[in-house]
Amino acid sequence: MTLEGKVALVAGATRGAGRGIAVQLGAQGATVYVSGRSTRGRRSEYDRPETIEETAELVTAAGGRGVAVVADHLVPGEVEALVRRIDTEQGRLDVLVNDIWGGELLFEWDSTVWEHDLDKGLRLLRLAVETHAITSHFAVPLLLREPGGLVVEMTDGTTDYNATRYRVSFFYDIAKSSVLRMAFALGHELGPRGATAVALTPGWLRSEMMLDAYGVTEETWRDALARSPHFAISETPAYVGRAVAALAADPEVSRWNGQSLSSGRLAQVYGFTDLDGSRPDAWRYLVEVQDPGHEANTTGYR
Repeated sequence: MTLEGKVALVAGATRGAGRGIAVQLGAQGATVYVSGRSTRGRRSEYDRPETIEETAELVTAAGGRGVAVVADHLVPGEVEALVRRIDTEQGRLDVLVNDIWGGELLFEWDSTVWEHDLDKGLRLLRLAVETHAITSHFAVPLLLREPGGLVVEMTDGTTDYNATRYRVSFFYDIAKSSVLRMAFALGHELGPRGATAVALTPGWLRSEMMLDAYGVTEETWRDALARSPHFAISETPAYVGRAVAALAADPEVSRWNGQSLSSGRLAQVYGFTDLDGSRPDAWRYLVEVQDPGHEANTTGYR
């Protein structure tokens, strides 16, 4: 229970990486405030069954204390109220995870800026970038109250990978690159004030939506390899969750300040594994196996 007594906010924790991170922070004893728009009383436009209350219950079941807060991170007043509640109830914030996204239904693969639906593209940018800025604006002052705070900006792809590759579409590419730069800028602002900011990416994530897209479950995910052999390098949301928990427990976490990290890289440093005991290194696999067009073979990569 290395995070007992610590307080975290995982913004955008209803499902996927956010839920995995929240649960793993809870597994180390943290009090975790989890925020999102999907509740048992009202679904977001995703219209999916996962709820923020369910995430909080999973955090508590893992050994921490989960607190569900319904919040739209595009609404400054709701984010301000969320942070004020954490301050009132805890008086501190040790970890902030900006995992707000909400763009799966908005981006169009390989669609140029003039072909892409403009309203959807601009909505994606607001959900993926503006929300992170709003949340940091209100939450970082509380995080800086005690030394050693950690901000994790969740994105897709490392700085090195995204710098030379077109990612999905104009709007998607800008969104994910912007979050990487946010972590760099936050590192510049937080480092001299005793806190740390990093960008973190999972690999090919076996989120609830990804499993549904392949028509499999976590127990049967390997059935998807017949359709997509490179899916063999995929990882559970718990893997990136353990990466965040390891960072949050590291007394020397400042060594990473401003950097772009991945779950696979951090697993090699901190020694944690995915739920099956493996250590998938998806971004190295993409560069060395998938992108060059080699046949799927995860030997040496997980």
